[in-house]
Amino acid sequence: MPSANAQTPNLPVLAGRPLFLANIAVGSIHATGGPAGVQQRVSDITGGDFTGDRLRGRVLPGGTDWVIVRGDGATLLDARIVLQTEDGALISMAYTGIRRGSADVMERLARSEDIDPASYYFRIAPRFSTSDPRYEWLNGILAVGVGHRLPGGPVYAVHEIL
Repeated sequence: MPSANAQTPNLPVLAGRPLFLANIAVGSIHATGGPAGVQQRVSDITGGDFTGDRLRGRVLPGGTDWVIVRGDGATLLDARIVLQTEDGALISMAYTGIRRGSADVMERLARSEDIDPASYYFRIAPRFSTSDPRYEWLNGILAVGVGHRLPGGPVYAVHEIL
């Protein structure tokens, strides 16, 4: 079997650039439960904002975040939100993610305590969709985000992967 280097000698180095910083406001949390060892919650997204060099605006109310808390304490996210740019474009943003840390940190986050974001792992993988010609470029990118859970909802630093 040939080595990986022989098969992919000229691949570019993975790089990124900041896309925006998003503050997501979370309202009601509905604990729907689940099978043994799994807790499911559905959270209402009530608003927020996002700011970046190429786009900025607000998070519209009405989105949801479906959360599964696994038996090992890791939290899996599956969210759907709508962004409205300051110039009126609508962009859907769907993302999956994972938040994990020590049992103590995860318990403190569950109590809505403000925790140093360096003390736990919180990443998302957003996808975008829009028909607005000014932002159609979002339909063709991959993005990742680093999160921080605050009492009112998460903050995400979202980066475009180049």
